[in-house]
Amino acid sequence: MKSRNLIILAIVGFIVLLVGCGGCKTYNSMVGLDENVKAKWANVQSDYQRRSDLIPNLVNTVKGAANFEQETLVRVQEARSKATSVQVDPANLTPEKMAEFQQAQAGVSSALSRLLVSVENYPDLKANQNFMDLQKQLEGTENRIKVSRNDFNASVQEYNGSVRRFPNNIFAGMLGFKVRESFKGDPGSEKAPEVKF
Repeated sequence: MKSRNLIILAIVGFIVLLVGCGGCKTYNSMVGLDENVKAKWANVQSDYQRRSDLIPNLVNTVKGAANFEQETLVRVQEARSKATSVQVDPANLTPEKMAEFQQAQAGVSSALSRLLVSVENYPDLKANQNFMDLQKQLEGTENRIKVSRNDFNASVQEYNGSVRRFPNNIFAGMLGFKVRESFKGDPGSEKAPEVKF
């Protein structure tokens, strides 16, 4: 009985010592890293929203081209609609939610790629200044998305490192800080595309 009380007292003393010496600092540090992950996620969503906002203007510009493939335009619009319906809460970045978000965005990327490839058959459209401007804006937005995703992954890496390091992992578990999911490449993206002429 006495030894059990001593063990409990030692554990409580250890926890009090940890909390008193660095627990508050550790907690505040993890909160700051968590908020940084949320901010970087907001930037990712903002850049994807910018791309989504450009799509209607691009589609309307392309619609003006005579005999343009309507099926391609419909696919772009459907992919955009699906992507904008997928919302991920930054506090709940589970692997499943991240995969759902990435899949929806990959659908938009694929539909836009098909659209831009099919534009090659329309020289008047390729020379249209509005279309050229929108294409440049879309290209710039894709670059912004890449940078935002990289920044997000860096913030997740820093956060996860803090949450998993000892003794932070003790506080993280007790206080509900969990490892976050980062962006991963789309399945099959590790293989270079085959280009044939």
